[in-house]
Amino acid sequence: MPPENQELNFEGIERQPLRTFTEKAYLDYSMYVILDRALPALGDGLKPVQRRIVYAMSELGLSAVSKHKKSARTVGDVLGKFHPHGDTACYEAMVLMAQPFAYRYPLVDGQGNWGSQDDPKSFAAMRYTEAKLTRYADVLLGELSDGTVDWTANFDGTLQEPVILPARLPNLLLNGTTGIAVGMATDIPPHNLREVAAAAIHLLEEPEATTAALIKHVKGPDLPTGAEIISPRADLKEFYDKGVGSFKARATWEIEDGNVVITAFPYQVSPARVQEQIAEQMRAKKLPMVDDLRDESDHENPTRLVVVPRSNRIDLVELMNHLFATTDLERNYRVNLNIIALDGRPRVMGLKEILSEWLEFRTTAVTRRLRYRLDKVGKRLHILDGLLIAFLNLDEVIRIIRREDEPKPLLMKRFKLTDEQTEEILNTRLRHLAKLEEMKIREEQKSLSAEREELEALLRSKAKLKKLIAAEIRADAQAYGDERRTKIIEREAAQAIDETTLIANEPVTVVLSTGGWVRSAKGHDIEPRALSYKSGDAFQSLARGRSLQPAVFIDSTGRTYTLPAHSLASARGQGEPLSGRLDPPDGAKFAGVMIGEPQDLWLLASDAGYGFTARLKDLVSDRRAGKTVLNVPENAHVLAPAPVASADSLVAVVSSEGKLLAFPVGEVPEMPRGKGNKLYDIPAKKAAARAELMTAIAVVPPKATLALWSGEQQKTLDWRDLQDYVGERAQRGAVLKRGWPRKIDRLETLPPPP
Repeated sequence: MPPENQELNFEGIERQPLRTFTEKAYLDYSMYVILDRALPALGDGLKPVQRRIVYAMSELGLSAVSKHKKSARTVGDVLGKFHPHGDTACYEAMVLMAQPFAYRYPLVDGQGNWGSQDDPKSFAAMRYTEAKLTRYADVLLGELSDGTVDWTANFDGTLQEPVILPARLPNLLLNGTTGIAVGMATDIPPHNLREVAAAAIHLLEEPEATTAALIKHVKGPDLPTGAEIISPRADLKEFYDKGVGSFKARATWEIEDGNVVITAFPYQVSPARVQEQIAEQMRAKKLPMVDDLRDESDHENPTRLVVVPRSNRIDLVELMNHLFATTDLERNYRVNLNIIALDGRPRVMGLKEILSEWLEFRTTAVTRRLRYRLDKVGKRLHILDGLLIAFLNLDEVIRIIRREDEPKPLLMKRFKLTDEQTEEILNTRLRHLAKLEEMKIREEQKSLSAEREELEALLRSKAKLKKLIAAEIRADAQAYGDERRTKIIEREAAQAIDETTLIANEPVTVVLSTGGWVRSAKGHDIEPRALSYKSGDAFQSLARGRSLQPAVFIDSTGRTYTLPAHSLASARGQGEPLSGRLDPPDGAKFAGVMIGEPQDLWLLASDAGYGFTARLKDLVSDRRAGKTVLNVPENAHVLAPAPVASADSLVAVVSSEGKLLAFPVGEVPEMPRGKGNKLYDIPAKKAAARAELMTAIAVVPPKATLALWSGEQQKTLDWRDLQDYVGERAQRGAVLKRGWPRKIDRLETLPPPP
């Protein structure tokens, strides 16, 4: 450490603000990701790792006619020579180029487990799989040794690698790609080779052609898995014009023996995932029109998913539209034609701009190839001229070679030869000194002279050069092209069937237990105590309604929650815990359940003796956490709600002291939320000490019977006997008759006898 009084010396050390340094560092990283990792180059349509894999495989001799070799060998060469990154990422890039369901025209021919459409990542490790290049890869590599592209040093400067591959076709559009860079992304769908080739030729011959003219050839994306594109032509034209947009694709299906047979899935959709989505709807009772789902895929039928309807009266078109809307059988694809252009900068381009720049790239490559060949032809003719001079003066040449110690300078001077010509003469073998060789030289001279004239003519004439490029594109389209797989049929976007039309509107009874478990039983003739409950659990309350109505639950804090009745667990089991689907406050317990029409009136009350009536529509909440409806006094608890059947009904309340009070329901105020009015008079001292509570409530319509429960013991009061306990709201009521239990924990309204 320097002494405190000595200043630090920063001489010779660069200093800059932290903001400047971090900004430059991040920009450098961003440009690296954009240019050297995530975005494809326009010329060959490849990212650097893909280009290096294809080139390394060609260097290993893994052509389409060779034998397969272990993938680990290829990955090792790529990493050791050209791409110093992770082996997993490199192998995954190689796998992608081998998957026929991912690449429209695969570049790698794989042997072994290379994944499936169900799970593209299920491929075997690279030590198990083998690979070589496909025939189509020759489109990218065929002219690599013809001087068509620039070369650069690899990462350690010991080898040379191509900056770009001399693609003879616009591979960028044929196989497409996706990538996420920093601040930008690319999504290029695959296309049909013959269509793109036709559009390129059309633009080559008519440079002023519009996008509208080009999309007469390029109908739209051509996805590897087939299926069909349903977007309007206007949507397709938009992203071909602007370079950004989207399109929809959906599965294809047919009717066979009354069943739906799905024969092709959209691009990048997992059939197993679709089966899970359909099966989940069937389990949730949202597909009552489907009886069974079978996967009958095999080697002869790679895609065959059978949906069996419940009856022959089911509208299969409507069923499939519902599945298209609710599963991955229909999918939306984003298009973002973001590409590294010929000037080395990323740019979003339309179809015409892409093809125009690619034709510029192709024209440059062909011109370089022709000049490279012309240079080779010229050099060979120059050598042949020297050889012919030697053959015409063979005896003299032999004499000089035999007698002179240094024949080369003398031969050059005697016959006016160049260094290259003289070297070739001196390297000629004796067997080539036959007279027949002179004829071969003259024939080769003639052939090469004609080729030179042809090459020079092509390089002089732009029209001839265009004609040659067009002919080569046509030849490649003929050799590697195929029919379109994806149909383009304009259809309306699918709409899901309204859930309420899928569910039978039938009477149900919702049963709530003291432990907060709920279940829904068909019908209204349910004896809740006869149901099975978990150990320590018991019946608490029930509500009768219909399956299409909402079930509203209230907890001990006065909050209400809503779930569709048809979505509740069946009463054949012990139900499901409400806490798994709702988020009540800590420590809260569910006190009761309500179900019915929105205008139905329900009586809500707490054991402190307060309550009010509310419409069911005001109690409904679409939030898992519910909403506060009943304000509960401190230490008080919520009682099970009671339905109000008619305006001339009586409210019956009982206290913990065995008193019963009945009064007209009209005396209870109606409000959407609050504490309510006093229903039963509990003295202040007893209320504070909770020495007396209101233990149960019920609303009894005329001529109905009131059942009073004390544990498992039940007593009943008919409408006439109930009149003995009628008074005014907020009174103390009358003590139950002798012989009745003093502790009533539940009231129940029984319908009048028939």
